[in-house]
Amino acid sequence: MNTGLGSPEPRLGGPLAVSAGMHAGLAVVALVSVFFAPKGNAWAGVGGGAVSITAVGSLPGVPLPRPTVVTDSRVADPTKGLYKSEPPPKADARDATKLTEFEKEKKLAPTKRSKLLEDKTEPPPNAVPYGQTGTPTLPYTQFSMSNGNQGGIGVSTPGAGGDFGTRYSWYVEAVQRRISGNWLQSTIDPAVRFAPRVVVQFEISRDGSARSVRIMQSSNNPSVDRSALRAVQDSVPFQPLPGDYSGSYVSVEFWFEFHR
Repeated sequence: MNTGLGSPEPRLGGPLAVSAGMHAGLAVVALVSVFFAPKGNAWAGVGGGAVSITAVGSLPGVPLPRPTVVTDSRVADPTKGLYKSEPPPKADARDATKLTEFEKEKKLAPTKRSKLLEDKTEPPPNAVPYGQTGTPTLPYTQFSMSNGNQGGIGVSTPGAGGDFGTRYSWYVEAVQRRISGNWLQSTIDPAVRFAPRVVVQFEISRDGSARSVRIMQSSNNPSVDRSALRAVQDSVPFQPLPGDYSGSYVSVEFWFEFHR
């Protein structure tokens, strides 16, 4: 067929016939192979078609790893100290050394008091020897202060009756501690080595205030008298009197005895 464009149209009839013939031949070969194929199982069937397989014995076997062998160590014994204790070593009698016995401590001889700093000045005529007291006006409670000085306190209850010091000993001790703590002995003249007893008398009201503070007995040393009087004045006010005490005040005598 000529289209009029200058070149003839290609014909497809020949190639299609060749292709159809080849496909028909392949179909015939497939049918023939199926018809003439052997019947049964060629590997495991019973009969002449079975195939025997033998193990190869000419090749060397693969070596297997050897089992681990546990041996006892002679370097360390793990059983010692875990479940039992070792017996204590026996002491060698040849190494024993006899200890020296210590002598008992000897008592030291008492030392003599040095007279180098002893004050050789004569005491005043009315001086009371240290440690000796006259008959007090009240039953005093004696005690020691700082630097070895002595003191005492006596309490009376005029018109109230009863022994205030025995019944209210805690109150008397509180007054004693307060006055002793306020006695500034450093204010006393350094030239004074000792002084006779000075007694300060005063009254404690129910509210703890003090009145009528005065020196009842002088030490004949103004420096000591002033320090004792100031100790009482600096201690005011005291604690209020006990609530169950019936009186309105108590009378107190406090004495100081100074020495260096």
